[in-house]
Amino acid sequence: MELRVLRYFLAVAREGSVTRAAQRLHVSQPTLSKQIKDLEGELGKKLFVRSSFSVCLTEEGLLLRRRAEEILSMVDKTEEEFKALGEISGGDIHIGAAESDSIKHLARRIKAVQTRYPRIRVHVYSGDRSDLAQRLEQGLLDFAVLVESGDLSRYNYLPLPDGDTWGVILRRDHPLAEREGITPEDLLEVPLICPRQGLQKELSDWFQERVDGLTIVATCNLAYNGGVLAREGLGCLLSFDRLVDTGPDSPLCFRPLTPPLRSRLFLVWKKYAVFSPAAAVLLEELKSRMGEA
Repeated sequence: MELRVLRYFLAVAREGSVTRAAQRLHVSQPTLSKQIKDLEGELGKKLFVRSSFSVCLTEEGLLLRRRAEEILSMVDKTEEEFKALGEISGGDIHIGAAESDSIKHLARRIKAVQTRYPRIRVHVYSGDRSDLAQRLEQGLLDFAVLVESGDLSRYNYLPLPDGDTWGVILRRDHPLAEREGITPEDLLEVPLICPRQGLQKELSDWFQERVDGLTIVATCNLAYNGGVLAREGLGCLLSFDRLVDTGPDSPLCFRPLTPPLRSRLFLVWKKYAVFSPAAAVLLEELKSRMGEA
């Protein structure tokens, strides 16, 4: 299975048309059709369902698309690293991050590095813990920012300053908006929107035995989208503060949990990781200056 053919396959999958993909790739349509047919023969599976004017992926095609994207991302990242060897003036750094206002501390250190090396580029991938851990293990990320829940012993890590306050994001006309703080009992009969992975350890511990009495109507992995659901009245969003607009002009407000619940975030990287020059420069900056707020 050649990398070039995988790129051809992804182009057809994204365009939904062999003709448009051939035009984008600057190859003839018969050549591209033959490459896809040969790939299906090599794998022994049908990858596309063809109609008169378009193609769509089969289940096997969807699986190959995910794998091809992972493979080619790793290949591209490796090529970037080798191009940057011996040249600290530029390079690419890949960082996965949970949503948090504490990312500002990482951003300041990135800015300091780019001031010295303007050609360094940073690519940020947002996701939840499972997404980030998987991409870190696959080598698609140099660093990841993870919430403290879970075992960090498999990584090297640095704590980010500050922390994040858990609370409820809800409409201002919701009865609970009158409260200064939200207790576990307040949420027992309330439709809740939770992080996609469900209640994290900190939240489960905070609710204690009441956790089985919760009504979870939706999950999300991005606070912004969860905020939209809350704004439209689907439920109350359990989230960190400062991730969703709850300013005076917003129909939403934030109410902290009581007793208070805070989570710390950690910048992690694989043990024995071999960094590109650009990533190594950032790590040195982080180790020397991360303690500064």
